[in-house]
Amino acid sequence: MLRTLLAGAAAGTLIVPSLASAAADPEIAELKKAMAEMRRDYEARIGALEKRLAQAERKSTPARATASPAKTTPGGASSTATAAVVAAPVVAPSSPAVAESVAAPTRASSATAGASAFNPAISLVLEGTAAAYSRDPEHWHLPGFWLGGHGGRPPEGLSVGHTELTVSANVDDWFYGQATLAVHDDEEGTELELEEAFIDTLSLPAGLGLRLGRFFPQVGYLNTHHPHTWDFVDAPLPNQAFLGGQWYEDGARLSWVAPTDLYVELGVEALRGGNYPVEGDTDGFLGGAQNAYAKLGGAVGTEHEWQAGLSYLWAEPTDRTSAHGQGQGDAGHSDESFVFSGDSPLLAADLVWKWAPDGNPTERNAVFQAEYFRRQEDGQLRFTNDAGGALLPYEGTQQGFYVQGVYQFVPRWRAGLRYDRVWSDNSLRVAVNESGEDDAALLDESGLLDDGHDPHRWSAMIDYSHSEYSRLRLQFTRDYTLPEADNQVFLQYVMSLGAHGAHRF
Repeated sequence: MLRTLLAGAAAGTLIVPSLASAAADPEIAELKKAMAEMRRDYEARIGALEKRLAQAERKSTPARATASPAKTTPGGASSTATAAVVAAPVVAPSSPAVAESVAAPTRASSATAGASAFNPAISLVLEGTAAAYSRDPEHWHLPGFWLGGHGGRPPEGLSVGHTELTVSANVDDWFYGQATLAVHDDEEGTELELEEAFIDTLSLPAGLGLRLGRFFPQVGYLNTHHPHTWDFVDAPLPNQAFLGGQWYEDGARLSWVAPTDLYVELGVEALRGGNYPVEGDTDGFLGGAQNAYAKLGGAVGTEHEWQAGLSYLWAEPTDRTSAHGQGQGDAGHSDESFVFSGDSPLLAADLVWKWAPDGNPTERNAVFQAEYFRRQEDGQLRFTNDAGGALLPYEGTQQGFYVQGVYQFVPRWRAGLRYDRVWSDNSLRVAVNESGEDDAALLDESGLLDDGHDPHRWSAMIDYSHSEYSRLRLQFTRDYTLPEADNQVFLQYVMSLGAHGAHRF
C-alpha cells in the first residue's frame, strides 16, 4: 500500500509539466480534474503513513546524510509525501476555497537550505463581508457571559473581514518557520495583528514535535483553523463565549504522534495567558495557562473519515475584563469597570466526520462537525468607580455547543446548516459595596446573571467556488441570543493569492 501511495505522489508531480504545455482549454480542464481526483484520493490516506515513512528514513544513515526531513504538520504528520502531491496549485473544487496553511515546504538538502530561506512561500487571503441586522447591534450581548478577544458579530454594513498575509519556509533541516499578519474590522475599527509567529522542529525522534512562538492553542477543533477556512461567516456562539472568537497565544507545544495506523496525537502546551480567555499571571516559567489535548482519527471503509478530540485548559485569570460592555445595566462607562480573578478551567470536546462517495469528494461530499465546551469559574468580581468599589464573590458553570453539517451537492456548490447554543448557571452576591451603587444594580450590571433565556441561533448558508482560489457565500441567521429574534444576512467573498497547500483535516 505504501508503494502505491508513493507512486501516486510521484505521478502527481509528472502531471504538472503536462498542464503547462497543454494547448486546448478542454484538455487543461480534464487534466486538472484528473489531478484533483488523484490528489484527494491519496491525500486522505497518506497522512497516517507519511509520519512512519519519515521515521524510517531518519533511521537510515545514508538517507540522513543526503536529505532533510519534511515539515511537521499541525496534525503531527510530516508533509514530505504531501508536498509532492500538492506541488501544483490544483485542488478539488470541493475543498475550501483557500488553504489554512501555505504551500507545504519541499525537501531541501543542507546545501540548499540557505538559498530557499530567501524564497519563502507567501499567501495572501482577501476577505470581505456585508452584514445586515434587523435589530440594533449596539444592544447585542450574551446573557450570563462576558465577551473578550474578538467575540461578537461582524460589523454592520461593509467591512474587509479577516485579511491574512502568511509567510513560511524551511529554515534548515532542523526548523520550519511561519508568520501570519491579520487585518480585521471590529467595534474598535480596523486592526492589524500578529496572529502567528512560530517555529516547528523537523527532526525530533520517536514521533515528537515541538512548536515555539505564537500560535492557536489546541482547544477544540475550530480554534486552530484560520477564519477563511470556516464554513460559516462567523464563529459559533461557544467559540465566542469561551475563546473570544478565536484565541492565539505565545507559548510552547510538545506533541507526540503514535506510530500506528489509527491516528493518535497527544500534546501539552505552556501558554503565556496574556489574552482572553485567560489574562492571567504571565511571569511564570510555564506561563499563565496550561493545556493538554488528545486527538484520534481514522477511516471507516473507503468513504468515511473521522477525527475526535478532547482538551483541558488550566487557567487562573487575574483582573480579566470584558471587552463588550457590562451587560444589560448602565455600567460600562469609562470610569466604571468589572474585573474577574480566580479559577477558570475549560473542557472542550470535538468530533468531525467526513463522507465522500468512493473516497472521492470532487462531485459530492458531506462534513458533520460538532464541539462542546464546559467552564467552571470560582473567584470574585471587583467593581470600581469614582466613588470607590465593590467585591462580588462569584461561582459559575457555563456550557455551550454547536452542530453543523455541510453538503456539496454538485461540484463547486455547497449548502450548510448550523445550530449553536450556550447557557450558564452563575451565582454571585455583593459582599462589600463602597461604590454608591445599589446592590441589585451591581448584580445586574455584572452581565453574569441568568435571565432564564439560553442564547441560541440557527444559521443556513450556500456558497460557490468558481475555482480553488475563490469563494462567494450567502448566509442567513435567525439569532435568539436575546429573547427577541434578530434576522441577519451576510454576503462574503474569500480570495486566495499566492501559495497554498493541503488542508488540515
